[in-house]
Amino acid sequence: MTHKIVALLSVVFLSLSLVNAQTDFNRTIDPEFEKEVDSYLNYSVPAITVKNLIQIKDDVILLDAREVKEFEVSHIPGARYVGFDDFDESVLSDIDKDKRIVVYCSIGYRSEKIGEKLKKLGYTNSYNLFGSIFEWVNEGQPLVNKEGVSTHKIHTYNEKWSKWVTEGLAEKIW
Repeated sequence: MTHKIVALLSVVFLSLSLVNAQTDFNRTIDPEFEKEVDSYLNYSVPAITVKNLIQIKDDVILLDAREVKEFEVSHIPGARYVGFDDFDESVLSDIDKDKRIVVYCSIGYRSEKIGEKLKKLGYTNSYNLFGSIFEWVNEGQPLVNKEGVSTHKIHTYNEKWSKWVTEGLAEKIW
């Protein structure tokens, strides 16, 4: 009985920290980037920060909601490609509906839309990575290319969006 109570309390505290992630200050390193990201989201899917993800990364399924050319340049280690325009829900076939899932894209807009699709498909524990892969890089976290080899390249979608990745942290490609 004690183990069940401890497990329940752990779930409650983790849930509260994830819910609070969308209202925490300093969700990104750059306050201007934070404002930009915030302007695109409607929080239909709970947001999680990079710092929160790092704490729980071993217990989540990561889904990359960018396009294949972006994913192939680099992605977060362990992420599965699901795409955006050509969302591939078959990638989800082996994932339990209650498994914790974190979806990301470049900044969080496309991943929020994919998170909405996950909810419609019955996935009850999905989160959107606030600032997504751009913030992941800005916080000095590792990337891998399509072969799974460490890389410093990042697809920034286009020149306009590349300004949100801190200079010197990655080679920007679009």
